Amino acid sequence: MGAAVDRHDPNYDSDSQDEIVYESTQPRLTVDELDQYVEPIIKEYFEHGDTVEVVYDLEGFNLEDDAVRKAILILVVRLALERHSMHREMSSQLLADLHSHQVLSSQDIAQGFLSLLEDVNDLLLDTPEALQVIGNFIARAVADDCIPVEFVATMSSQATTKEASEALQRAEYLLAANHGWIKLDNVWGTGGGIRPVKVLVNKMQMLLKEYLDSFDIQEAMRCLKELEVPHFHHELVYEAVIMVIEDSSDQAAANMVKLLKFMCDAVLITVDQLERGFDRAIQALPELSVDVPNTFLLTERFVLLCTDAGFMSTSLADKLPGKGRKRFVSEGDGGLIKS
Repeated sequence: MGAAVDRHDPNYDSDSQDEIVYESTQPRLTVDELDQYVEPIIKEYFEHGDTVEVVYDLEGFNLEDDAVRKAILILVVRLALERHSMHREMSSQLLADLHSHQVLSSQDIAQGFLSLLEDVNDLLLDTPEALQVIGNFIARAVADDCIPVEFVATMSSQATTKEASEALQRAEYLLAANHGWIKLDNVWGTGGGIRPVKVLVNKMQMLLKEYLDSFDIQEAMRCLKELEVPHFHHELVYEAVIMVIEDSSDQAAANMVKLLKFMCDAVLITVDQLERGFDRAIQALPELSVDVPNTFLLTERFVLLCTDAGFMSTSLADKLPGKGRKRFVSEGDGGLIKS
């Protein structure tokens, strides 16, 4: 006869009861919920370019349903179809990282492409070049080791529509024409095997370095406009703050304030992009302080200069970490640093 489990039972013995362990469970994400929960994550990724953040966000969901993982591939490609080559390159890189972090398996990606090929006629209505784009995505996925090369040949022989055959033939052509597939890193025309985000970061860093050498604000403005990435201007702000800290000179800080003020006054850098860039820089301060001991002080001083120049909200100063830094006072106190 088993032990009584009801506390009101006369034979109940608390010492004989096994410890009860409660486990939290998370409901499975459904395909119908992707638009609500996953689509905003992908759209935000097109702004910040951090695949690790997307991986982290998606790992927070219960993705046990095969149909959901397949639908994530479809969602990424569909959103990329609506955008430019840079975003398609970002999407290819995202798929590669989702695969390497085991968020999506090769089977998930292959099945997702199959579904896209089945519905390709619908995609052609909004994106006339959909066949070429999907072919590019498939070839790049092979080059990134997301799906085996055999997938393309097998699907090509089994294609049931002319459109699906054309997309797969495009993939086969790219894989055959690019020996070793190294050049497929350039399938979206973004240059070399570097991610577009890294290319933009390098260009913005060079732009700022050249400005600090020449102090030519108009040239810096022209270079930033030529990049045509207003959604990524927060990176320029971030790099400007980091550069001021690493340079640590008053001249670099003063000249960077002039540049940012000019760009903000011209609405080349919006308030949202300005705040996002500074927020990112503030988050990086602890790591940066390892190499630059007075990082917090330099940042606070730079923020003060920006607020005094009138283009930055004083609320940003409140976000600065208080630990390990001293308060920098205004020039009215002689530029002294108070404890």
